[in-house]
Amino acid sequence: MNLRRDVFQAIADPTRRAILLLVATHAMTAGAIAANFDTARPTVSKHLAILTECELLKQEQNGREIYYHLNPHKMKEIADFIEPFRKMWDDRFNKLEDIMKKYQTKK
Repeated sequence: MNLRRDVFQAIADPTRRAILLLVATHAMTAGAIAANFDTARPTVSKHLAILTECELLKQEQNGREIYYHLNPHKMKEIADFIEPFRKMWDDRFNKLEDIMKKYQTKK
């Protein structure tokens, strides 16, 4: 059985989120990424494979090195999915804030 992971499974892991933050500003090799973690390099490689499979990272070969960089288009898909929820919670918190202000002025 071959289950394909989706982006939300990929970003559910804190190590993978940390990797995304590392490569957000510039491309890095697997070794450079692994140097930031206290885990074995094969573990980091597995995380990189998952992020690449989900298209959150892109690979770019430069000589013998493979550089990983963020795929902004896939990150935009995540942001677009989350946006309605953010708006909903912003509205709810704004309503709560209004209620709290009214309550405080009555005291």
